[in-house]
Amino acid sequence: MIDLDQIVNLKKNPIIKSSDFIDECQNKIKQNSILKLDNFLNPEALNLIQKEALSLHKRAYYCSQFHTILLTKKKFNDNYDDPCNIEVKSDKGCVPHDLIPGKSILNKIYKSQKFISFIANVLNVRNIYPYKDTLSCINYNYYEKNQQLGWHFDNASFAITLMISSPKSGGIFQYFNKGRNYEKGYINKNLIKKVIEGQEKINELIVNPGTLVLFYGRNYLHRVTPVTSKKNRILVTLNYNLEPNIELSENARKTFFGREI
Repeated sequence: MIDLDQIVNLKKNPIIKSSDFIDECQNKIKQNSILKLDNFLNPEALNLIQKEALSLHKRAYYCSQFHTILLTKKKFNDNYDDPCNIEVKSDKGCVPHDLIPGKSILNKIYKSQKFISFIANVLNVRNIYPYKDTLSCINYNYYEKNQQLGWHFDNASFAITLMISSPKSGGIFQYFNKGRNYEKGYINKNLIKKVIEGQEKINELIVNPGTLVLFYGRNYLHRVTPVTSKKNRILVTLNYNLEPNIELSENARKTFFGREI
């Protein structure tokens, strides 16, 4: 059985034994709302996941949708100038958790109590929990040429991603970590509108294969720019919740996976 130290590059990312490393990660995400851990995966593990991603590619469900930055449908009777009611486009392919082999390295990471404890410690929470439904815990995401993820705030409080394969051009993760405090019910619409219209300086994160990213997607605006190369962008999301027994909604499962179960 493959152990975590054969999957995670523990020399560069000592997530198990080093309290100093965890403190460093806590400080980075507090300051920047984002944590980037380069070379999180060992090369052998990354290679196996890349092969698995290619083998599952043909089973991906592709969807294209228009949504607002709050991931809702546009309300046509509302103020057309409201940045929270502006439509953006997202399109990608997705392989749900129940199509990922049980012996997959991704399942080993996702279920590892050591990994779960690391994420919970960095987020300074008591525990994190898997999704209850069979589709949502781990997802492969495929962005082909001209596909993108439009500007939005996440519904979940945090997100964890693993970059598997990068495109030769485009597909850049961009974010803006000001303008919203979900917990306090605050959003600066004037500032958000400037971001959407390209009038504010935004941050870009260059993410190489094998990199783990942890970020507070509920409180900052982010997107993935359109892929402009034939080589696609492949990303894995490791999805947890702060509360147990949470399911993705039936509508969301139909939208992203093409089925309810």
